[in-house]
Amino acid sequence: MLLDDFIYFKIGKKKHIALIAHDGKKQELVKWAEKNKDILKNHFLCGTGTTARLISEQTELPVKGYNSGPLGGDQQIGSRIVEGNIDFVVFLWDPLESQPHDPDVKALLRIAVVYDIPIANNLATADFLLTSKFMDDEYDRKVENFNKNMISRIEKLSQPE
Repeated sequence: MLLDDFIYFKIGKKKHIALIAHDGKKQELVKWAEKNKDILKNHFLCGTGTTARLISEQTELPVKGYNSGPLGGDQQIGSRIVEGNIDFVVFLWDPLESQPHDPDVKALLRIAVVYDIPIANNLATADFLLTSKFMDDEYDRKVENFNKNMISRIEKLSQPE
């Protein structure tokens, strides 16, 4: 396993879905969650700050809340991805509005890609992902084996020039 190029992680039938939205996109995400309530109720939902609270209050879906994005919520979601506790992200970010926590947003997007997590940044992609055949099935995520990568780097550094 240490020398394999990739490591596979199983996403179960019950997905752990993170729901995140910037201020200008919160109501869009709430409406999307309401429209897809029958699907979402079969999965574990979490989200950042106000977004989690609004979805929970307006749809009656249970949503575990983390801090708001500017107060570290994006980083909390990122750490949950690294720990293997988030399988799927819907993050409606506002590309036309400057955010004080843009570095955190970029870090979250990067970590989702590194760990091969499906991530929707608009409603069209969220709809496609939610209606995918994999929503009701298991899926093996393929993640680069960073241990092998590190061993290879160490070996190169320790060789005489």
